[in-house]
Amino acid sequence: MTDSSAADAASDIPETVATYLRLRGLAPSARTFRKKRRRTEDDENVPFAAGRDPRGIGDVIGDLTRQSGWDKELAREDVVRAWAEVAGVETAERTRPVAFTDGTLTVQADSTAWAKQLQLMRAHILSEIVRRFPEAGVETIRFIGPDVPSWKWGQRTIPGRGPRDTYG
Repeated sequence: MTDSSAADAASDIPETVATYLRLRGLAPSARTFRKKRRRTEDDENVPFAAGRDPRGIGDVIGDLTRQSGWDKELAREDVVRAWAEVAGVETAERTRPVAFTDGTLTVQADSTAWAKQLQLMRAHILSEIVRRFPEAGVETIRFIGPDVPSWKWGQRTIPGRGPRDTYG
């Protein structure tokens, strides 16, 4: 049996028909019965292609936070972390950021005197925050005094404004 007859037998075509097709030049060749290997161009697997250079972990995490929309929250955390640098060391010892609400940073002071003094320094502190952390979205700063106990509850409360002590 010749190579062409082996190919014909493999294709399950009757021998007389295969002979006829071979003589007419219409017979399929043996190589068409082999599976052709599909070549795909996969850009991510091609060495030395654009985008294949190694990237630093900082770049990868930066892209992740940007795509996830975490930039604003992380910038706000940076404001809290760097509060001593923004407001000054002595001021940071007496104050702490407590809340971010609708563009307002709320800072709690140890005493009402410190809260009043910081109200006078508001423009300087706000400009420093906006310069260092523009992504944080801080538009204004609110300074509050210390938390004090409330005398407006219990059995023996009386109507009125209560004691006038500032606790500070």
